[in-house]
Amino acid sequence: MAKRRIPWLILLPPLAFAALAGLLLGGMYSDRGQELPTALAGQPAPTAPLAPLGGGPAINTSAFADGEVKLVNFFASWCAPCRAEHPVLTEFAQETGVPIYGVAYKDIEANALGFLDELGSPYAALGADPSGRAAVDWGVYGVPETFVIDGEGRVIDRIAGPVTARAVTGRLLPALAEAGAD
Repeated sequence: MAKRRIPWLILLPPLAFAALAGLLLGGMYSDRGQELPTALAGQPAPTAPLAPLGGGPAINTSAFADGEVKLVNFFASWCAPCRAEHPVLTEFAQETGVPIYGVAYKDIEANALGFLDELGSPYAALGADPSGRAAVDWGVYGVPETFVIDGEGRVIDRIAGPVTARAVTGRLLPALAEAGAD
């Protein structure tokens, strides 16, 4: 009896799928997207009002020029990279004392608050952007995105994608130094 051979073409679809899945995962967790430029660099941070989120302190965008360096982080409960960056942001806030303002992007309030209840909140204040209008003003491509704001309320840098330990040392800490943070 002759051996039956499986044509190699049958293996092509699963191999192609595996290759595309690998590229997607690699792109999702790489730092390359963080190099996207922002037109806001050196410009005042947008001050469009944000809806309050939960019962905690709301983001007062008119107070961005309070002399204190801060971060503004756009996140969503449905965003897997937001979940991945959350422990890094929490550790960063605890170690540096730099306030982080969280903006829930196109999220349902209960879901965003559940996300923060589950993981803890590194945020000094919270706002909601249910329509995505504020994100347009900030030039957000997608979540997560994090902006460094100097004490005069100007945008110093933007990290598009999840904040990783490498992004903290390679981007955030140098941007904070440039912004005059201690």
